[in-house]
Amino acid sequence: MNKPKEPLNTTKILTEQPNEQTFAHLLAHIQQTRQQVFAQVNTALIELYWSVGQTISEKVASQAWGKGVVKQLAAYIASQDSDIKGFSDKNLWRMKQFYDIYQNDTKLAPLVRVLPWTHNTIIFSRCKSSLEREYYLTLVQSDKLSRRELERHINAAHFERSLSEPPKLSAALRQSHPTSPSIFKDNYTLAFLGLPSSHSENDLQKAIINNLKSFILELGKDFIFIGEEYRLQVGNQDFYIDLLFFHRGLAALVAFELKIGKFSPQHLGQLDFYLEALDRDVKKPHENPSIGVLLCRDKDDEVVEYALSRNLSPTLVAQYQCQLPDKQLLQAKLHQLLQHLPAQNELDIEQIAEPAPRQGESNE
Repeated sequence: MNKPKEPLNTTKILTEQPNEQTFAHLLAHIQQTRQQVFAQVNTALIELYWSVGQTISEKVASQAWGKGVVKQLAAYIASQDSDIKGFSDKNLWRMKQFYDIYQNDTKLAPLVRVLPWTHNTIIFSRCKSSLEREYYLTLVQSDKLSRRELERHINAAHFERSLSEPPKLSAALRQSHPTSPSIFKDNYTLAFLGLPSSHSENDLQKAIINNLKSFILELGKDFIFIGEEYRLQVGNQDFYIDLLFFHRGLAALVAFELKIGKFSPQHLGQLDFYLEALDRDVKKPHENPSIGVLLCRDKDDEVVEYALSRNLSPTLVAQYQCQLPDKQLLQAKLHQLLQHLPAQNELDIEQIAEPAPRQGESNE
């Protein structure tokens, strides 16, 4: 015998939704307040380190203090209050270096106050010019980089590559997505894949999927992974895009085709076909035209320019390398580029070609 159904509790239904909204509101308020507290604590710490660094810098400049006195200061702090951490003589010299680098830089001094100390130490100890420091200070804020991600960016010479070579874009891509030159790169460094010099396209694709977070970090912010071997059905045939992403800023699908050899113009025909299929069958009405990225092992820039000059699809051709770039070579090229820029800070031009000190090194 079937049991009679329980009467619908309309009171419970009516009260659940308001409670859920209140809970969500309170949670958001708690999270926002926690973030504000963390930010205030961080700002206070940076101000403290700045003040300590300023005092040490002024004492050293007046020849009143040397290494021995700073070491005495570290020992004094540790003996007077054992709960105070982070004020070893090595860290005290870092605070001095921090103050010395930014004291007269009215543009960058405000930026350093919103970054954690660990990020700051990486940037001021490894970057030689104010241009490079500004690049990474801004990048950490905009992309919310962790310490490890920041170090990987510096190791991969993101700053030098961001200025050295513009990406090779079709006219259609420039027209449909005017901001695309600042989003895509001419060269992507995939050393984190750990691939040997000889590898297949399947090896490359699998390595990217296995290291997807690092690959997206190399691409830049706002890339969202959709799938690998993304199936497109056209007529009675199936076609597969190697990697498919969506870019939030461009509001467009981004199809990656991987080639382990040298760029060939016929590669663009396949990519054009994929973009047409995406725009007809996958793209949503509010989204912009899909973008195609041909990522190849090698390319002749003149051949690429000819191939893209009359290409009617939003496409670009980029190169990948499996080893970290030679930073000294990139810095030399950047040095040549900056010499042709008007109103460029001469100190930056001189410093840009000099090797940056290793993290933790001091000028003292």
